[in-house]
Amino acid sequence: MPSMKAIKRRIASVRNTQQIMKAMNLVAASKVQKNKSKLEAVAPLIKSAKDFVANSVQHPDILENEFYQPRPVKNTAYVVISGERGLCGSFNANVLKMALGHMEDKNEHVIAVGAKSKEFMARRKKNVIADYVGVLESAPYGVATEIAEQLASMFAEQKVDEVYIVHTEFINLLSQNPQVTKLLPLETTSTVVEADRIYEPDIHTYLAKAIPIHLATFIYGAMVESSVCEQASRMTSMDAATRNAGELVDKLTLQYNRQRQSAITQEISEIVGGANVI
Repeated sequence: MPSMKAIKRRIASVRNTQQIMKAMNLVAASKVQKNKSKLEAVAPLIKSAKDFVANSVQHPDILENEFYQPRPVKNTAYVVISGERGLCGSFNANVLKMALGHMEDKNEHVIAVGAKSKEFMARRKKNVIADYVGVLESAPYGVATEIAEQLASMFAEQKVDEVYIVHTEFINLLSQNPQVTKLLPLETTSTVVEADRIYEPDIHTYLAKAIPIHLATFIYGAMVESSVCEQASRMTSMDAATRNAGELVDKLTLQYNRQRQSAITQEISEIVGGANVI
């Protein structure tokens, strides 16, 4: 059984840790609100990016465009977005395991966004062709543009035949859902001509400029959303850890008081016993 002195040291240590976790909880809560505001602001852009694919450009030549043409898959590109740090529950593990499971030993080319994604893919000897560390909190649109242009170029040059993005969808503060979304080739089910749309100089030139913008918008939205999810998961984890630390302090305090009472009782018994002998 540990001594009273050891228990007091343990109580002090747990209380110090509890204060750190409280501070981290408050910081994470502040960042959640900030990033949620950013996500709400970018939501219309994300919706437009999704509508671009959902509605597709209804043009008779659309199926001839390289970005809409499926082909035999030999090489696949993945954009894997994780968190920058730990202490956020299962957030990083969930999204990285989903990415690894979807790859299934394909001939993949990975763009890692977030320190944890870079570390995870490097440990598993994946072909990481680019990495972006320390960008999620600020989530600059320029990074998303750079990634989108690289992916569009690789797909157009047939260096890759499919492109996926793996990120975490924000549902609420207690629930985040990792998911895999196919970016390229784009899918369309309609070949109806829209006579009121005229593309200059032609549809393919238009798409060569529009699709990288569409990809950049979607990637930017995924980065912002993943940042919200990371902070929300960290806030929840730190809140639970703070409560657990409080419970541990209570248990240790009870143990300390019992030992102290036992020591006092024993000392009184010895004094009484000594007085009786005299």
